Amino acid sequence: MAWIILAVVAVLIIAAVAVYNNLVRCRKEVDNGWAQIDVQLKRRCDLIPNLVETVKGYAAHESGLLEKVTKARSAAMSPNLDTENRIAAETQLSGALKGLMIQVEAYPDLKANQNFLALQEELTSTENRISFARQHYNDTATNYNTAIAVFPACIFASIFNFKDAALWQITDPADREAPKVKF
Repeated sequence: MAWIILAVVAVLIIAAVAVYNNLVRCRKEVDNGWAQIDVQLKRRCDLIPNLVETVKGYAAHESGLLEKVTKARSAAMSPNLDTENRIAAETQLSGALKGLMIQVEAYPDLKANQNFLALQEELTSTENRISFARQHYNDTATNYNTAIAVFPACIFASIFNFKDAALWQITDPADREAPKVKF
């Protein structure tokens, strides 16, 4: 009888360790997904000053829009932002950049400038990378959130303080609309 009790306890301990290790693995995948987004966001932030300077030369009277982009970049690069506030700041930056690119349509000379074209191509490439990184992050965050919600893992998740990971999603209805280009 003692051997049976010992075997059951051993199985329960092994199962608990396996569940805990799976939760840790899932959380690390979410952290990695966020780090991949962070790398691409940093790349985008590094491109923005060059883009702003290039546009400044052609569209000096668009200073309000350029200032909006610069402020949004500064907010997005603020240290010590939690995930949800970082997502909000990056969403604002994306909107400001979208507005800038729409305004650029009114400047044919700027659109033909080689520096601007190269920066625009880099920015487009980076935005695509950010999109893929966000998708990967949301996939891993969803897997993690599911892992901490199912039984019996939810018991260990609450004991060891595993919290839901924030998903990257569009919160502003205006961001769901296609941009309107005016000439």
